[in-house]
Amino acid sequence: MAVELNHSIIWARDSKSSAAFLAEILGLPAPARWGPFEVVATANGTNLDYLDRDGDIASQHYAFLVSEDEFDAIFGRIKGRRLSYWADPGQTRRDEINRHDGGSGLYFEDPDGHLFEIITRPYGSGGWNP
Repeated sequence: MAVELNHSIIWARDSKSSAAFLAEILGLPAPARWGPFEVVATANGTNLDYLDRDGDIASQHYAFLVSEDEFDAIFGRIKGRRLSYWADPGQTRRDEINRHDGGSGLYFEDPDGHLFEIITRPYGSGGWNP
């Protein structure tokens, strides 16, 4: 069997609302409850399992590869919610989209401060190298 990422746990102050936020922004099915988790399933079978946590939550980063049409739809939902977005992970290029490798990419935060990224081309696929 080839090695594949199956799931990752994402800490949240309110797992139900945070999971719903991500699913809605990305246009994914509503999260499903599984034990203590709110599970967001992606098209490639990788699950993001939201789990409640009290206290500080360290920011995590997740990147999603999407089509150009999906990018446009997600970007529309980001703008519709008036969420901040950036072209870079350091969050210095606000209200910009990056064009790395001939594609489109941006970063946005969820309610718990996790940094999510959507890209239309895998990094390095068009020769871009930071």
